[in-house]
Amino acid sequence: MNLSQPSRRALIASALAQSALGLAACRGRAQTPAAAATLPPLKDAVAFPVGAAISVGGLEDADYQTLLLANFSQVTADWEMKMEQILQSDGSFSFAKADLIAAFARQHGLRLHGHNLIWYIYSPAPFERVADDRAAFERAYGNYILAVGGRYRGQAVGWDVVNEPVAEDGQGYRDCLWRKVFGMDYVSIALDYARRADPDAVLFLNDYNLESNPKKRASFLRLVEDLQKRGAPLGGLGSQTHVQADLPPGAIKAAVRDLASTGLKIHISEFDVTLQPSRLMSRAAKLEAQARLAGEAGEAMAALPAAQRYAFTTWGLRDKDSWLRHAPNAGDGTDAPLFFDDEGRPKPAAAAFLKGARGTA
Repeated sequence: MNLSQPSRRALIASALAQSALGLAACRGRAQTPAAAATLPPLKDAVAFPVGAAISVGGLEDADYQTLLLANFSQVTADWEMKMEQILQSDGSFSFAKADLIAAFARQHGLRLHGHNLIWYIYSPAPFERVADDRAAFERAYGNYILAVGGRYRGQAVGWDVVNEPVAEDGQGYRDCLWRKVFGMDYVSIALDYARRADPDAVLFLNDYNLESNPKKRASFLRLVEDLQKRGAPLGGLGSQTHVQADLPPGAIKAAVRDLASTGLKIHISEFDVTLQPSRLMSRAAKLEAQARLAGEAGEAMAALPAAQRYAFTTWGLRDKDSWLRHAPNAGDGTDAPLFFDDEGRPKPAAAAFLKGARGTA
């Protein structure tokens, strides 16, 4: 996620609190979900899957469900499939919330994208306890990936196997517990176990700021090239695409084009456009820029060979569900980063995305 936005570590540290706030907001019923009918359903209007990050709390809101099912063909669990939710301090696993997301997807015929297996941010106690014993650590590492990936084998069409491996400034790779034990082999080891867990799922690396930081994109692509040379079972690349309204034109297309040069499937995996950062732009100008960027993202996906168009996913459903509303330093709480407003009505960004994705922009 874009680190020009609020501090990444502060965001992660408070993520569960944010989720609680978001859950409370989601339980309030939106008044006009039918307003989305002013545009054709997103999922029916483009030639690739359109997804959204969802939460268990959101699914308790009937209007949220209505909007989701009308417009999206794929879902990603916002937080419920992350290690912090699944791995308990005693080393046991809790799948209660993840299973609810998976069951909802299965019930409604939605594609399920798994997010995520290994993330630099975590140093869980069960792994810390065996960090000095590489063999024991690898057993725990493998067991976790096999358990989580294997639980949704045959349902999850893809997994973010390793999330955010590249350093913030683009200079090499992040220090983390996984790297401390395995070196950068932690990535290929994770991919190998994920392939054993589910032979058919598309296995992804996923990272952010690949549009706004070409140096970071270059480091990401060097890692990809190394993995491909080693024959790692890497099948796709996720570009989160958390961007600011003042991102220069062409940046999204350039990133997608560079990632696609690898021949792997491409997932714009966490799309949103924050209106917060630039005080030099009026809100109206930011919304216009947001629509331009959404259109560009749609064009970038449409320009890919069909075999490389994995999916386009927004990180949330309505503006009021967005993580950016509840993040530390979220400003006045009026950020509006998504395709649908607080009441579930489509915004200019949704229309621009459809035009871009359909080649009518």
